[in-house]
Amino acid sequence: MSADLPAPRTKERAIQRYEQYLHGLGREDIGTVCEVAGPGAKKAEDQGFGPCTTTYAIVFQMISPAQKKALRTATVDPQRVQVRTLDTIEMPLEAVRSSATFSEEDLGSYVLEYLKDDYYITDGK
Repeated sequence: MSADLPAPRTKERAIQRYEQYLHGLGREDIGTVCEVAGPGAKKAEDQGFGPCTTTYAIVFQMISPAQKKALRTATVDPQRVQVRTLDTIEMPLEAVRSSATFSEEDLGSYVLEYLKDDYYITDGK
């Protein structure tokens, strides 16, 4: 996909972006994680948390090695994704399919919103 074309405003694209985020978490790829989660991380920063790179460095330490390995190949079950509108799509924790178990405390559920030209994580639940 060309960088100058907007991404499709579809449930499938939102899932693809969330999977990029999950795989980035598993690889400790701060660039990918902060790119997809940037708007949500900015909200957290405005509320007194550190910048995305600092915050996620801590998050990486909270995820076990087995969970990181599982996240690298995690997928999202489209049946469990909740489309409020094509601009706001919820990714509940139950939608994540991986070989490890996650709780609301260590992964949680997220909201992705279509901003400018793609989906971004704007909020955790």
